[in-house]
Amino acid sequence: MKKTFRNIAIIALLVISPIFSINGFSQADPPIPGGDPTGGPGGPVGGSAPVDGGLSILLVLSAAYGFKKTYSVKKEE
Repeated sequence: MKKTFRNIAIIALLVISPIFSINGFSQADPPIPGGDPTGGPGGPVGGSAPVDGGLSILLVLSAAYGFKKTYSVKKEE
């Protein structure tokens, strides 16, 4: 019974999901905004937001998390 219900749910999902995505394709493109996207003359596109600080923190935290997981697995053995 559970297997039949799961198969029906998967088939329904595959049939219904393209119907909802068609609405996204029918929308018009947004208008192009006027003005300079850089916020000033000669600046990079998207402004001058720093990326390095957040990226460094993300890399350090992910390395620490990986080390912790590896240490805990070896400790259990």
